[in-house]
Amino acid sequence: MQIARKQVTIHPDPMSSPKTRADFSKILRDMPHKPGVYVMRDRLDHVIYVGKARDLRRRVGSYFMPSRKFSADLKTRALIDSVWNLEYHIVRSDAEAVLFEGRLIKEFRPKYNVSFRDDKRFLLVRVHLADPFPRFSLTRLKKDDGARYFGPFAHAGALRATIEAVKRKFGIRSCRPAEPDEKDYKHCLDDVIKNCSAPCIARIDRAGYLARVEEACAFLDGQSREFLGQIETEMKAAAERMEFEKAVQLRNLLEDLKTTTRPMVRFTRKSLPTTIDPVADLAALRDALPRWRARIFWSFQVLFWLAIAAAVLGLSRAVQPAAHASATRLREAV
Repeated sequence: MQIARKQVTIHPDPMSSPKTRADFSKILRDMPHKPGVYVMRDRLDHVIYVGKARDLRRRVGSYFMPSRKFSADLKTRALIDSVWNLEYHIVRSDAEAVLFEGRLIKEFRPKYNVSFRDDKRFLLVRVHLADPFPRFSLTRLKKDDGARYFGPFAHAGALRATIEAVKRKFGIRSCRPAEPDEKDYKHCLDDVIKNCSAPCIARIDRAGYLARVEEACAFLDGQSREFLGQIETEMKAAAERMEFEKAVQLRNLLEDLKTTTRPMVRFTRKSLPTTIDPVADLAALRDALPRWRARIFWSFQVLFWLAIAAAVLGLSRAVQPAAHASATRLREAV
């Protein structure tokens, strides 16, 4: 899915440091009543917990209520005692919060998070336009195989319902063979119930079938206003005819389609929060190098003169017995 990237804002307490604890009451006052993801760090600035919320202020504020320390379990109390700083990230929907939370947990692997630490991934929709008759399939792993991928999608149920609706709408085949033929048609009922354009028996040529697949891809890309309007019209018409069961089904389908085709932010490694600032680190290194060079120079100077002093002292100690012997022989001769 071609999704516009959104800049995620990080809101830590600027007055806090590894030695001083953040003012959580100030952070909570500035925290909005919006969906988002919050990140908790310890005194070493390590990420120890990542969570999501529909209402950031209410969810995060529940951790710091006085009664929470007595009513929470041991794990939560240990987490509250370990929190030293707090960040939050505002997103546009609950689905984005789920995706962003999972991406952060896989990136930082906090010790107080249990879910999302495994290799489980969100669902993707895959279609390979180079196939003779492409079909849509669900996968959790994106490969560099030339296929086109849509997603990831946070709601698996809504995605599966959307794919089934797209197949029925555009006549996309559901069978698994790479090149279906008449033998596969004998065991398939999709054409009988008008859910497939039946390319296996040449009822539609490849060019016409690919045109339908392109329209389905455009729908998954978000160009779904016309289709959604059509379903909404059918839902209202069914309600007017008092066909309430059909109206409910269309309503649920409409909600699933809106959930799946809603534009979302794609979170990548570059968009994740980090405590590393390369530009600031390079500037600090550049400022520190002259001082370290001067220290190294004077350290070598001190070591050099100490070595000379030690050599002179060792030479004088070696010459002293010989000089004493010479003086003794001179006195005896006199």
